[in-house]
Amino acid sequence: MAYDKVLADRIRELIDPTPEVSEKKMFGGLAFLINGNMAVAASSKGGLLVRVDPEESTILLAREHVGTMVMGGREMNNWLRVDGAAVADDAALDEWVDRGVSYARSLPPKEK
Repeated sequence: MAYDKVLADRIRELIDPTPEVSEKKMFGGLAFLINGNMAVAASSKGGLLVRVDPEESTILLAREHVGTMVMGGREMNNWLRVDGAAVADDAALDEWVDRGVSYARSLPPKEK
């Protein structure tokens, strides 16, 4: 399954197009990176992938339609899978995108 292009466009509208922002096809989806660090992605499995602050991860996992991202059978700490139903509303998507972008901006830039 390809990623949701409408969701990718909605994410793109929420992220300021600055030189630090880039897009990259990853994991069958479309990831949005800040200084080389993935912030959010339109997932190939539907919905959104979000990288979050480790201190907030447990609290956020208690929300409906939110689970841990699993890759290659392994749970990825501090990476959340947010079902499409949870980001159908623009305000909800904005909250998740802002959370992912804010955390990615707090990380040191990756070398190119």
